[in-house]
Amino acid sequence: MSESVTIARPYAQAVFRLARESGSLSEWSGRLRRLAAIAADPEMGKVIGSPKFSARQVADLFIALSGEPENRELSSFVGLLAENGRFDRLAEIGALFETLKDEDEGVREAAITSAFPLDERQLADLLKQLEAHFHSRLRARVEVDPALIGGVVAAVGDRVLDASVRGKLDAMAVALKN
Repeated sequence: MSESVTIARPYAQAVFRLARESGSLSEWSGRLRRLAAIAADPEMGKVIGSPKFSARQVADLFIALSGEPENRELSSFVGLLAENGRFDRLAEIGALFETLKDEDEGVREAAITSAFPLDERQLADLLKQLEAHFHSRLRARVEVDPALIGGVVAAVGDRVLDASVRGKLDAMAVALKN
């Protein structure tokens, strides 16, 4: 994994710099997601690994499938990936790009564990409250854990907010033992 990230990092940093300078961070997020999806397709995997196709042919196919055949920056980026045989790193490049984008925009990840599934409105309301508590814009990653009984646990960086029934019961048990 660390070797994969080491290989992907320079590509992600270069795309990030290009996207930030041109004011197209969200566009590049979408482009990288599409490219990673194209690379992950089993049929495309056969093309990428085939000696029948040159790097330029594979790059041209990626560009055609991207839906943006006239984008020069995208064409250059895909051509570079093709020349260096790095299509297998697109998922890591995309993930690193998103991390750089989030840091630049001041967005932090909130790992939210809920006793029950949250609908869109509940999640939006919860995020609003958590952003006020943690003084940061947040992007949620939600998991469901029925063992919490009720409520949520939110972790942002090294700070944890436990508003679960299980957490309150555990705190009561500790208090009673003391």
